[in-house]
Amino acid sequence: MAVKGSVKKAVLAYSGGLDTSVIVPWLKNNYGCEVICFCANLGQEEELDGLEDKAIASGASRCYVEDLRAEFLTDYVFPTMQAGAIYERNYLLGTSFARPLIAKRLVEIAQQEGADAVAHGATGKGNDQVRFELTVMALNPKLKIIAPWREWDIRGRADALDYAAEYNVPVKATAERIYSQDRNLWHLSNEGGPLEDPWTEPPADMFEWSNAPEDAPDDPAYVELYFRRGLPERINGVAMGPVELVQDLNALGCEHGIGRVDLVENRLVGMKSRGVYETPGGTILYTAHAALEQLCLDKDTLHWKQQVGLRYAELVYNGLWFTPLRQALDAFVQETEKSISGTVRLKLYKGHVMLVGRRSPHSLYREDYVTFDEDDVYNQADAEGFIRLFGLPLKVAAMLRAEHPSDAFPAPFDEGAGATGPAMTNVNWRKRD
Repeated sequence: MAVKGSVKKAVLAYSGGLDTSVIVPWLKNNYGCEVICFCANLGQEEELDGLEDKAIASGASRCYVEDLRAEFLTDYVFPTMQAGAIYERNYLLGTSFARPLIAKRLVEIAQQEGADAVAHGATGKGNDQVRFELTVMALNPKLKIIAPWREWDIRGRADALDYAAEYNVPVKATAERIYSQDRNLWHLSNEGGPLEDPWTEPPADMFEWSNAPEDAPDDPAYVELYFRRGLPERINGVAMGPVELVQDLNALGCEHGIGRVDLVENRLVGMKSRGVYETPGGTILYTAHAALEQLCLDKDTLHWKQQVGLRYAELVYNGLWFTPLRQALDAFVQETEKSISGTVRLKLYKGHVMLVGRRSPHSLYREDYVTFDEDDVYNQADAEGFIRLFGLPLKVAAMLRAEHPSDAFPAPFDEGAGATGPAMTNVNWRKRD
């Protein structure tokens, strides 16, 4: 933690939301330092309107607003998708992989401006504090880090609203609508407020992007996505850059109620939290990419990639982007993507993404091998020998049990046996029934 009075100039990761808005006057009041704001344009759209003027009016000496959308998608989002990384089965990591990019540019601006500190608005209970600070430590460990939520007397969103009112800082949040939101080109997330009760259904007005599935069109939409080496390049045959492509898929997904997720997740800091996410275009892309991999990757590589995806997701979620392991996993993933080229056809209908077709010049699927009709490439009689060899360990174990039953399986304990005893026999289970 930076010592008050020791900081001359700090660069703040600024979003214009409630937390970072009040941090500008708080830094000046408590550290007496010059404050420079930096906001990464990752697709917040209207949230960026007037952001520079707002930062200056709040006390910042300067505000950078930089368009990093293309870098965000090509260097962070798409590699994570290619890895098949999904955190805890549902979360497509929309906030997680935005933070290392923001923090990287934050460090670069601090060096450019001659600042001796960086600051962020992540809370002391969340994951983002780790993601920001690990990136700063990896890229410039000499920079001091200021995390106001771990220092100030503001204890919650209501206090922050009062502080904003005291210093005439305009904010979007209100006492009635007090969600903590994160928005970028990939997703929109909501936490806090009524969502803190996991039994409470998310209010309908919380969803700012997508139609409710029940309100989506009654007719399905078909979409074809073309990938080259694992990267999406065309929608319905039309070539697009990454930003335009994701924007178009977001619009299509939102119309059909795609990509809503209500998740109670395990935070890195040790507690569970509830997040409600909208990831319309991302959900479509993940589904399509996985379909091509099913078609083009051999069994062992596909199964190993599933393991890599789990570890990759943990690294991204935990803020470990700039690490040797993540880079090494990327090298493996990119090797697997060399054959992932082709087209996937999807049907979108009332919140569902249904795979209805896929084709690739690198497909390992052979219709002439799997057909139920007569073929010249597979002799079904060969399966008998294969099964005998594949099942040989099972046969040997069964023979051993028959010859030495007491040695192979010790006598079972009674029903009251402790947890360390052998499993109960079928007879004991029947007694329970």
